[in-house]
Amino acid sequence: MPALTVLVIDDEPQIRRVVRHALEAEDTRVLEASTGREGIDLAAAERPDLIVLDLGLPDVLGIDVCRDIRSWSTAPVLVLSARHSDQEKAALLDAGADDYVTKPFSTLELQARVRAQLRRARMERQASGDGRVAARNVVIDLVKRSVTRDGAAVHLTPIEWELLRVLSTHAGRTMTHRQLFAQVWARQHGDAQQYLRVHVASLRRKLEEDPVRPRLIITEPGVGYRFEQGG
Repeated sequence: MPALTVLVIDDEPQIRRVVRHALEAEDTRVLEASTGREGIDLAAAERPDLIVLDLGLPDVLGIDVCRDIRSWSTAPVLVLSARHSDQEKAALLDAGADDYVTKPFSTLELQARVRAQLRRARMERQASGDGRVAARNVVIDLVKRSVTRDGAAVHLTPIEWELLRVLSTHAGRTMTHRQLFAQVWARQHGDAQQYLRVHVASLRRKLEEDPVRPRLIITEPGVGYRFEQGG
């Protein structure tokens, strides 16, 4: 039996065919759905490891399909979209999507994004086991609430710790300004971007080899931030 199951929800047969050819392998089976409702039913029945979701579906808004699936599934959701605005990207990430690929896309880009999301899901499971997240020369101990860089302890303020905890436990996933503000400050109101800008800059000074060219905490302009474990 294949080790992985991927569900593609898209009403365009040619797009489903491209995704199938890009992802299907001996250890991966690809399921297809042409409507939002069919996709939700298949996701519930088959419990795929990853879902590729098109936003432009004929019966249900793609973002609503994403919200529905996310309410009971932790499988990574990779969105295909012809839309480009930062507001739309932020909205779909807030709805529970993990990443997005803008049409037209290359097979190599799609494969890379899928690998990244599957790797992130595995890392989240591993991190929940021993409570440690390692990224380059930084080690974050979620149980002891401690951080080291090159083996030396790093002092963080309570807000910096909480921000790093949220980012690192969602490594590889872009967290929107709204998501971070709600989880770190536990409120919805205020200038999220300004609060985050100040504290992210401070974290980078403490953790990055070159804060001007960060490689751990990456800015997604107009959308939010992403924590990268590799590279």
